[in-house]
Amino acid sequence: MKKLIVLISVLFLTVVLAACGGASEGDNANENAADDTTTETEGTEEAEENVEITIGASSTPHAEILKEAEPLLAEEGITLKIEEYQDYVLPNDDLENGTLDANYFQHIPFLEQTVADTGYDIDYIEGIHVEPMGVYSKNIKSIDDIEDGTEVIISRSISDHGRILALFEAQGLIKLDENVEKAAATVEDIVENPHNLTFSPDVDPAFLPEMYETEEDALVAINTNYAIQGGLSPLEDALFIENENSPYVNVIAVRSEDKENEALLKLVEVLQSEEIQNFILETYNGAVVPVGGNN
Repeated sequence: MKKLIVLISVLFLTVVLAACGGASEGDNANENAADDTTTETEGTEEAEENVEITIGASSTPHAEILKEAEPLLAEEGITLKIEEYQDYVLPNDDLENGTLDANYFQHIPFLEQTVADTGYDIDYIEGIHVEPMGVYSKNIKSIDDIEDGTEVIISRSISDHGRILALFEAQGLIKLDENVEKAAATVEDIVENPHNLTFSPDVDPAFLPEMYETEEDALVAINTNYAIQGGLSPLEDALFIENENSPYVNVIAVRSEDKENEALLKLVEVLQSEEIQNFILETYNGAVVPVGGNN
């Protein structure tokens, strides 16, 4: 009888322990499932925090500056995709149609002219830098050497005409109608031209460095980004050049609905940071001048 009681006790204890063991394993399984759920949630949150933005830019200097900003943006959870352009039309077309989130290649008067011509609903956040416009010549080495009738080759981009003419006026080479806003001035607004300079506004901006090489006795007004691409040093090679007070600031352009987009605002913040401003100053030796931020 005692043996039977002992046997029953052992069996009972075994069942109890097994039940406890099963409960423990179940708890562990539940805990592991909870851990897996937490990990998945954290991964999802991390994925949501990482944002990709696509920015259109001219190769020089805009795309180069953006590439320098890439790691700084990555630290903020923003992946930067850069699309390089070699013209001044497609970047705004692609911004309007949604191919790009923003672009970085143009100054404010050009953007305003584009909006007026196309009706695009695009605007800008802030300015990043100025590229001073310069006038170059192979054979003319000083302003005093400019002969009567010298040809002046300028961009066919209408938004650049007032800028170029104002630069010539600042050197005393022409005088513009004082009733016309400088930025909107055209060749027809020249009221005094003592050297009888002839202005040829028919060249695509990208080909201006080529005109500098081939038209050796002419004056050629070249946008700084194309001058750099053409192997020219604006500060050393230009016959005369805009100063740092130029109003033609290059901006981050966006669709109007995206002016408060957090990722794009962060892009502007990084581009105006001291680190990027120093990069611009050190890389382009004054041919590209940073604005905003700590400048």
